[in-house]
Amino acid sequence: MAELSQIIDDFAFLDEWEDRYRYVIELGKALPDLPEEQKSAENKVQGCASQVWLVSHVKDASADPVMTFEGDSDAHIVRGLVAIVLATYSGKHASEIVATDAIDIFNQIGLVEHLSSQRANGLRSMVKRIREEARLKAAA
Repeated sequence: MAELSQIIDDFAFLDEWEDRYRYVIELGKALPDLPEEQKSAENKVQGCASQVWLVSHVKDASADPVMTFEGDSDAHIVRGLVAIVLATYSGKHASEIVATDAIDIFNQIGLVEHLSSQRANGLRSMVKRIREEARLKAAA
């Protein structure tokens, strides 16, 4: 999976929306497939027009655990958006996740204004779910 800093740098070189769109699809293709048994109703993100699944993992039992995430989608562009969200949050402490709004990063790289309202709402649903899971882990 690509690192967030690399993704941001790559977007800085892409001027045309079509090039950015292709890059998002490439990011999605590079995302490891989520095993079929993980594509459950429990892991499905509500509020997405496409099917999106997110699975969270806690690496330690500390008061501020490191969390990692896996995700997948049945739509190419959305799968790329999932890859960017995972690059933003995976491997971070729960407190960092709660304090980080991935939508700001999507604005920074110029993607939000090119997403349909359904995709933008789905993106917000993914971000909200991850941050809420991190909030619960940090509060536990």
